[in-house]
Amino acid sequence: MSEIAALVFDVDGTLADTERDGHRVAFNRAFSDAGLDWNWSVALYGQLLTVTGGKERIKYYLSEFNDSFTPPEDLDGFVADLHAAKTTHYKAMMADGVIPLRPGVERLLRQAHRAGVPMAIATTTTMDNVTSLLENTLGAESIDWFAQIGAGDIVPAKKPAPDIYLWVLDRMGLNGNQVIAFEDSAHGVAAAAGAGIDRIVVTTNEYTVGQDFSQATLILESLEPDDRPAVDLATLRTM
Repeated sequence: MSEIAALVFDVDGTLADTERDGHRVAFNRAFSDAGLDWNWSVALYGQLLTVTGGKERIKYYLSEFNDSFTPPEDLDGFVADLHAAKTTHYKAMMADGVIPLRPGVERLLRQAHRAGVPMAIATTTTMDNVTSLLENTLGAESIDWFAQIGAGDIVPAKKPAPDIYLWVLDRMGLNGNQVIAFEDSAHGVAAAAGAGIDRIVVTTNEYTVGQDFSQATLILESLEPDDRPAVDLATLRTM
């Protein structure tokens, strides 16, 4: 097995439990601002998470769960405006400290940074969402801890397609067998594996527990699980 050359992290659900009480709430606030009577419940949002990407999720909702809504002629512009409003609400929530990092995440990120281990991000969420989370949990300087941040619409195909991982690996000059990916969902695992990454750590959450993680190397409830030692650089180097 190759030496670890970098750690590559997903964001939503992996670094922080942002989906249920972050993105979902921000979407509902954006809908209300736009005069829409849509409300994404916790259960409904779990179904919507089968589609990656916020704008894609809105379109999926309209096609599969709200066919009574008459879309405007410029559907793409309408969805983009809703998503931008949602991002504004989400950033305000992050500034208020609503969503903390998951257990063990800060410890591992700081440990890797101090040890000089390159880190990167490969996510379908927007760059604004990434920087908001990092700035309001670890400080603005933490953005520079990451050699590459692949986010949002920087690639055309989102997870489970491997494109965002391939983009990050290409810019870091690395192959998949040189990195460890951290994910929380089956889509994320499929994306990482599709990019040739054969070491994948999964930390499940209430939306993803029970999904197919057969391609993952390690499956945990968090990076500080109750039933085994916390994940650190020493344990990762043995993977």
